[in-house]
Amino acid sequence: MVRIITGVFLIYHGWELFSSAKMNEYQQWDQFKSGIGHFMTYAGKAAELAAGILFVLGFFTRVACLLTAGVMLFIAFKLGNGIVWYNDQHPFLFVLIAIVLFCAGPGSWSLDAKIFGKK
Repeated sequence: MVRIITGVFLIYHGWELFSSAKMNEYQQWDQFKSGIGHFMTYAGKAAELAAGILFVLGFFTRVACLLTAGVMLFIAFKLGNGIVWYNDQHPFLFVLIAIVLFCAGPGSWSLDAKIFGKK
């Protein structure tokens, strides 16, 4: 259930990829005003959306964990101030959940278990 709920949250955040107003708002941040800032905002949101879908399906769960941890570590430490015990705790909690799911695996309610026979 934790994997599925985490996936739904990531889909919710990644769905902003389809909102040009929201994406333009992100691109106004100082961190994204460089040459590749436009690409970075879209790549980050696409990674959130893809990881969320993979989590919900339980398909390539460990790949989804790596995507989630990478994006959320960037958000917590590069976009944020790295104050994970207070200001940037929400992205860092996604990192911790990704680590737990990476170690524990997808579980029995997953396509990974059905396809690859792993529990």
